[in-house]
Amino acid sequence: MARVAEGDVDAFEHLHALVAPMVERVTGRVVGDWAIGSEVAQEVMLEIWVKARTQEAGHQQPLAWVATIAHRRAIDRVRSEQAETDRRRRDFHRSAHGGRGDPTADSATEHLEWQQIAAGLSTLSSRQREVIHLAFYEGHTYREVAGLLDIPLGTVKTRIRDALIRLRRQLSDPTRLPT
Repeated sequence: MARVAEGDVDAFEHLHALVAPMVERVTGRVVGDWAIGSEVAQEVMLEIWVKARTQEAGHQQPLAWVATIAHRRAIDRVRSEQAETDRRRRDFHRSAHGGRGDPTADSATEHLEWQQIAAGLSTLSSRQREVIHLAFYEGHTYREVAGLLDIPLGTVKTRIRDALIRLRRQLSDPTRLPT
């Protein structure tokens, strides 16, 4: 790490070969998408190259320092992606309602939509609600849901597919929703 801090390209190439797989695992898991995680990993490696000169010697173990940068950068990407999704959803909502952008009307519409979703969720089986909650509300991957519930991955996928089909039907025809 000291050689990297001095700008030694060969030392950085060696460091890259050692830590890049761990960085990609960390960023991929946090981001939840291996392609985006790989992109974030490249940003992390660049940040390591730039910050190696300023990292305090002995302040933190090099591997822990790299892992911390990877984790923080991945969390930043997730937050950024979520903010962009929220922004697009608001913009779409405004354009779908004539661009009026009335915050009160938007809030009321959103509240009504959430009520319809909650009503639709109440019609699902407890097993379907459980996988939907873990995957969509808590943000777990299907594989993580399978691990948490100790059931096969295929079962998780089937329950989620069936639940989404049922919800789609119910939300497309509000008369099917419980009152």
